[in-house]
Order: sequence, then structure tokens, then C-alpha cells
Amino acid sequence: MRIQRVLLAVDQISTWCGKAFSWLIILLMAGVCVEVFKRYLLNAPTAWSFDADYMTYGVLFMMCGAYTLAQDAHVRGDFLYSSMRPRVQAGLDLVLYIAFFLPGIAALSYAGWDFAHASWVIREHVNDTADGPPVYHFKAVIPIAGTLVLLQGLAEIMRCILCLKTGAWPSRLKDAEEIDVVGEQLAHSEYVDEESRRRAVEQAAAIDEEL
Repeated sequence: MRIQRVLLAVDQISTWCGKAFSWLIILLMAGVCVEVFKRYLLNAPTAWSFDADYMTYGVLFMMCGAYTLAQDAHVRGDFLYSSMRPRVQAGLDLVLYIAFFLPGIAALSYAGWDFAHASWVIREHVNDTADGPPVYHFKAVIPIAGTLVLLQGLAEIMRCILCLKTGAWPSRLKDAEEIDVVGEQLAHSEYVDEESRRRAVEQAAAIDEEL
């Protein structure tokens, strides 16, 4: 139970970071809309708009990586994986985490600190334009995101070890699921009665559990 609490605590950290930085999508959308308006209607494009947009998207992408891993939502070719028993899945995951994940993310986190430090020392700016925006804040996100993903990865490795011992996957902190989407869509439909809506949600939940 103590290990389970630690795993859920790591999930909460990753989930909080992911949800906090997910609001950047609104800032990104607003920036793109303003730039389109200025460029095509006012004929007054902003030289640094593209740089600001890709840095905003980069921060969003990197800081939500740990959250995605905590939700077990990264893309995988599971046409064979989903048919395996939990212990086989855990063994395969453990090998891949140790052989590929740990070296890659550890290298990213370690090198990212030097990369970010060098950028901060020279107060690096984007050099594509004469008045490019500062980029050292953006590069500082690289080691932070790498550390968060590494922390969540260690929690996933512990889950693999526990599954190998018990034969069942430990629980993880759940967030939005596909069955929420099904229920939300059916809730506003005037052509589906309550009984049909209930059966559809139950069937979606059953399919989600099987996957």
C-alpha cells in the first residue's frame, strides 16, 4: 500500500503539470488567430510571431509528456500487446523501459541542463530575425520536462515489477476517458432514450476495460 501511494503521488505530480500547461493551447490559439488577422487583413505581420508560437507549442508538448505517460496514453502498436497476459506485458515493458527509455530520457535530462545553462549564460535570442525573442526560457524547459518524464518512467518501472510479482497491474490515477465522451455526446441527444443511453455507456466501459 505504501508503494501504491507513492505511485499515485507521482501520477498526481504528472497530472497536475499536464493540466496546468495544457492551458497554453488557448494562448497558442489566440496567438495564431491574432497573427492571421494582422498578416492577411491588416498587412502588418509580426516578425517574431512564428518563433513565439513554436516555443509555446514546444513547452506544451514537453510539459505534457509525463502526464501522457501517467495516463498510459502514448501511442503503441498494441495489436499483439493487448492480447498478452499482464505478466507478459509487464516483462516486455520492463525490458523496453530499461533498454531504451531510461538511457534516452536520462541523456535528455543530463544534456538538457548543460544546453539550458549555456543558453541562459549568453541570454540567447532567436537569430532568424533582427529582433528575435529570447529563447533561453524555452530551452530551460527541456531538462525540467525530461526530469518529470524520468520520474514518471521510474513509477512505470515500479508498476511493471509489481505486476510481475502479483500478476495484475497496479491502479493508476485516472483522468478523462473515452467513455466520458460517449456519455457526454449521448446526454445531449434527443433521439436516444435513457435506457439506450445507459446500455451504450456500459458497453463503452466494457470495451475500455478489455483494451
